[in-house]
Amino acid sequence: MARGHAGKVAVITGGAAGIGQAYAKRLAEEGVRIVVADIADGEATAGIVRAAGGEALAVKCDVSQPEDVAKLGAAVKSRFGRCDILVNNAGVYPMRPFDEMTFSEWRHVFAVNLDSMFLVTKEFLPGMKERKWGRIVNIASNTFATGPLHIVHYVASKGGVVGFTRALAGEVAPFGVTVNAIAPGLTRSQGTMVTNPRPEERWALVANNQAIKRPELPEDLVGTMSFLTSDDCAFITGQTLYVDGGWVRS
Repeated sequence: MARGHAGKVAVITGGAAGIGQAYAKRLAEEGVRIVVADIADGEATAGIVRAAGGEALAVKCDVSQPEDVAKLGAAVKSRFGRCDILVNNAGVYPMRPFDEMTFSEWRHVFAVNLDSMFLVTKEFLPGMKERKWGRIVNIASNTFATGPLHIVHYVASKGGVVGFTRALAGEVAPFGVTVNAIAPGLTRSQGTMVTNPRPEERWALVANNQAIKRPELPEDLVGTMSFLTSDDCAFITGQTLYVDGGWVRS
């Protein structure tokens, strides 16, 4: 078990499926009580946590909307009293050539991928600062370094995540709160199966760029999450850790 996890409360946005669900399962196995915040039904993830003997709460929430985030905060306070660990995982990954991209599409991607981090962090950070302990992990993407085609809005939003992480870390460090980011590669999950045309071909191309020549799975990311949210990470902050099989390695 990771040091410092037992009895903590984690809010995981976008935790209803895929990578978010894998994060929830791993943290729950280490004694963390889980809140699944997702615009989709999070009961499947909550059920996995409960079946393993853990505590879980699923809250239907559009994390890009201030009113929904306020309700999320109230639900967490009512059930658990606090949030110790915040995993800003919610995101969308639409593909569209820049010439065809509309401003509303651009704004939607930024609202879900970046604005939500502002809103949810603002909701739970005051309590972390008051208790002098907190772990915030933001999910970025290795696309910020690789610049693939047809997702300019996504790459730009994830660049914002890296900047948000670096800048916030300095402000909250005196309060015992760390802020780090995980930058996965293209991960084989429910979401990427739907959003990627010809996914098997795409994963083969991605794997060819990696040092480790196989598709990335949600399970490849959970150990990093466990570490970054533990007491062992007390002296690491403002960092973006690429977990992508060695694609970005220079």
